Amino acid sequence: MSGLPSRFIYVCLHFLVLYFQLQESQQSSADFRFYIENHTRDDVSRKQVRIYQLYSRTTGKHVQILGKKINANGDDGGKYALLVVETETFGSHIRIKGKESGYYICMNKNGKIFGKPNGNNQECVFVEEYLENNYTALVSAKYKGWYLGFNRKGRPKKGSKTTQTQQEVHFMKRHPKGKVDPLEEFRFTTVTKRTRRARRLKPNPKTD
Repeated sequence: MSGLPSRFIYVCLHFLVLYFQLQESQQSSADFRFYIENHTRDDVSRKQVRIYQLYSRTTGKHVQILGKKINANGDDGGKYALLVVETETFGSHIRIKGKESGYYICMNKNGKIFGKPNGNNQECVFVEEYLENNYTALVSAKYKGWYLGFNRKGRPKKGSKTTQTQQEVHFMKRHPKGKVDPLEEFRFTTVTKRTRRARRLKPNPKTD
């Protein structure tokens, strides 16, 4: 009979341990769900932000966002030609904002390109399409088949009048003037007579 109380106590302790383990696992699951619910909606955790310029194949200059007005007449390194490109973590959907103006490139239902201070609307989302000629085209995520494009004067072209094969919609990503991709330092360049001559003309530092 003396063994019964100790066995009873052992069984009770065992059930208490199981109970606390169950409570802890439920709490962890709840915390994990709470973390996912709140952090996947956080812009910082869902977006990759890059800064570069968009060189227009048509004008030979860069896309610049002045505010509501957008054109492709920006100079290399111009403050309005610096673009903050927000890329979704999953997929190639991007939003393009002017670093200086703070306005986003958007396209309305008429195919008109304009700047907007709030880029959360679907009209301000574009999808990157990589072309065989090393250029990039940007098609509207909302209006299928309508591209961001500029004519030879640098004025925006209506999206409804664009196709992927037109040079007006071809762009090339460029780093801001004076800034080089860290990977560029490790790339090999072809040595020509011109580069050899330039190296010979480069003055050597004087040694004491």
